[in-house]
Amino acid sequence: MHVYLQHPEDGAQAPRFLRLSLLPDLFGGWELLRESGRVGGRSQLRRELFLQADAARHAFDKARDAELHRGFQILPHGD
Repeated sequence: MHVYLQHPEDGAQAPRFLRLSLLPDLFGGWELLRESGRVGGRSQLRRELFLQADAARHAFDKARDAELHRGFQILPHGD
């Protein structure tokens, strides 16, 4: 499961982006990957590990909703 979000341009700087990915890991758990930065610039990658799929899905939904509340917009075909 993936979602790509982008914050509208604020004038002089490139817009910010956030890509959330929820993936199964090799040990039966789940990984929530958060890649963020400015479009065309360097990005930062953070990983959170979860043992249960429900907890991972809840964290994914919570992260997505928090960014939507901050003004980010979901873009289609972000992969």
